[in-house]
Amino acid sequence: MPKDKFFKVIENKVHPGEKLVPTHCSYCGMQCGMNLRVDTKSNTIIGVEPRYDWPVTLGKMCPKGVTAYQQTNHPDRILKPLIRDNPALKGTKEGFREASWDEAYDLIARRFKEMQAQYGKDSLSVFSGVSMTNEKCYLTGKFARVALQTRYIDYNGRFCMSSAAAGFLRTFGVDRGSTLPWTDLHETDCLFIAGSNTAECHPTSMFRVWEVQSRGGYLIVADPRETPLARRADIHLDLRPGTDLALANCMVNLLIQGGYADEDFIREHTGGFEEMVEVVKEFTPEYTSEITGVAPEKLIRAAEIYGKAPEAVVLFARGIEQQHKGADNVSGYTNMPLVTGKIGRPKSGVATFTGQGNGQGGREHGQKSDLLPGYRKITNPKHVEEVCKVWGITPEEMPQPGVSAYEMFELMEQKTIRGLYLLCSNPAVSAPNLNFVRKVLKGLDFMVCSDMYLSESAEFADVVLPSVTWSEDEGTVTNLEGRIIKINKAQEPLGESKPDWQIAVELAERLGRGKYFSHLKTASDVADEFRLASKGGYADYYGATWDKIEKQDGVFWPCKDENDPGTPHMFLDKKFYHPDGKAKLCALPYRPPAEEPDETYPLRLTTGRVVYHYLSGNQTRRIPFLLDMCPEPYVEVHPETAAKYEIEHEERVRLRTRRGECIYKVKITEAIRKDTVFVPYHFGHEDSVNLLTIPALDPMSRMPEFKVCAAEIDKLGVERPNGQADTAGSKKAEKEAVHL
Repeated sequence: MPKDKFFKVIENKVHPGEKLVPTHCSYCGMQCGMNLRVDTKSNTIIGVEPRYDWPVTLGKMCPKGVTAYQQTNHPDRILKPLIRDNPALKGTKEGFREASWDEAYDLIARRFKEMQAQYGKDSLSVFSGVSMTNEKCYLTGKFARVALQTRYIDYNGRFCMSSAAAGFLRTFGVDRGSTLPWTDLHETDCLFIAGSNTAECHPTSMFRVWEVQSRGGYLIVADPRETPLARRADIHLDLRPGTDLALANCMVNLLIQGGYADEDFIREHTGGFEEMVEVVKEFTPEYTSEITGVAPEKLIRAAEIYGKAPEAVVLFARGIEQQHKGADNVSGYTNMPLVTGKIGRPKSGVATFTGQGNGQGGREHGQKSDLLPGYRKITNPKHVEEVCKVWGITPEEMPQPGVSAYEMFELMEQKTIRGLYLLCSNPAVSAPNLNFVRKVLKGLDFMVCSDMYLSESAEFADVVLPSVTWSEDEGTVTNLEGRIIKINKAQEPLGESKPDWQIAVELAERLGRGKYFSHLKTASDVADEFRLASKGGYADYYGATWDKIEKQDGVFWPCKDENDPGTPHMFLDKKFYHPDGKAKLCALPYRPPAEEPDETYPLRLTTGRVVYHYLSGNQTRRIPFLLDMCPEPYVEVHPETAAKYEIEHEERVRLRTRRGECIYKVKITEAIRKDTVFVPYHFGHEDSVNLLTIPALDPMSRMPEFKVCAAEIDKLGVERPNGQADTAGSKKAEKEAVHL
């Protein structure tokens, strides 16, 4: 394909009195290139222009991206610290008063010290997010373990990318979200995309998807819904929610039976083949069809297309990952390229669509409960020693591993954890089983929240600290390819807001731990220490200097030193990261969803995104255009299902599960299975679908099962056939589900 098919030279015009600041979008893992238009007189962001020179998206932007700049100077911004003097008002917007930074810091330091003196170091916890730069993510992990000296830190990627990470680690011995650069995608011969509504969630990837088909290649999509992507697919595998592992096992079985296995590759570069064969051989098209609901002929044709394709890429997203067997689903699908040898070379491989802007980098450098910078394990004494040398502490001072995000909420209920420092996350919307989560947030002894807006979670805080938007600071993030890129500062922080890395440094000083942080005066200082702390780890960023990132349009990790250009393609030498150098083919017995439909709850509820909103909606629901396009959640229902329940399009109904109930407007559509309903999850308070979702956790990744649970619809004004909501045994069911 000629280079100029996509690569067009288009100059961005600079208007008088303005300057353009090159940077990247604040939202998903695509990290689309943009120029922020800044009024030079007021030093204020006033608009945005696409960056046509950015090789990943080439000037493409989605509705969220073109309006992202509007969040910076939004009237809802918190401009000064807020203190709530009356704890009885927790969970509301009421009772806050403005305060100085000194008063806020003094209060936080006093309360944190009092709690730790009375209840121990681990009575405090940190819950963070990955819409922050690598530098902020790194310093958050250091702050928890060095300033607070607590073991309890986890992050919202536990609800997003943790299954991909666990699956990749088990299969390859390393977790990088893509084994190849995104600029390869349009040159492959087959895209097998599972559990991704790509056209809405990562729309600036779509021009590469369409190019595959334009060149005569194939698109296979596995999804319970007929999404815009699935409508264009050559094969749409319309499976029941929660049955992906059966489908993946069937694909591998058919690839082997069809003669598409690369025996030399399997013998020389993988282990576990015989054990895997024993598991997958029962997944015939007929048996798999009984589990998934997908017609046998579709399964056979999909395997044939993928098997015959000279080059192919398997991609997936939260649809397969947000399940209590999400890690197994990931390893199940990665078995496909390993069995066929379609990995470790250009135009073939495997990738996950990263949900958050720094979903990759944010999980590599110390925010996860068991990880240290560079993807080092906190249970590995050598790894601990390496990081302690950078931090200036002894290995004995390093806290032990903590627990995952949802398990932290359980410890809050038990009063093991009594205080929380929350930053860049909104678990009062994004966590599962929200009635429980909101109850434990309200019951905390003391909670601090750092945010740019008064989010639903900030409403539970005793102190709210005003943080900056992405355009008021600088640093690096790592996009969905594993490419480290640079975010540039476009305007000075609004009001008295501060970047989270600066807040961490200043809080550490108040806590008496300033000597470990006081040398960090700028974001660049944090970057230098962060690169050093990652040096020698699997996720080695040491050679990815800001200058190199700018010159190369990003740097793929690992990048070990100043002479290393980075690693766009993983495993070109066919050496994987396990001690024997081989990838692991995984034998994965099928498990059904934690909660199957029954007579009381006969439907399957699944959740996801829409193109106009991002995550919990804390940012996008404040942008007028985006809110106008999707002002409220809805429940998608198939026409035949709607007829059975005698409900009409746009009628409001009660959707309920064993954990709660919500009122939603009905959207009747043939683009969903008859046994399934769908609700977008971007909405807060009583509109949040996570009031209904089940907290069943993956035993490996600790990912909750957002993507499937049993549900029922009630027509409003009609008495329920079973009386009140079925709560009998629900607490027992949830307890069993959490500890699967």
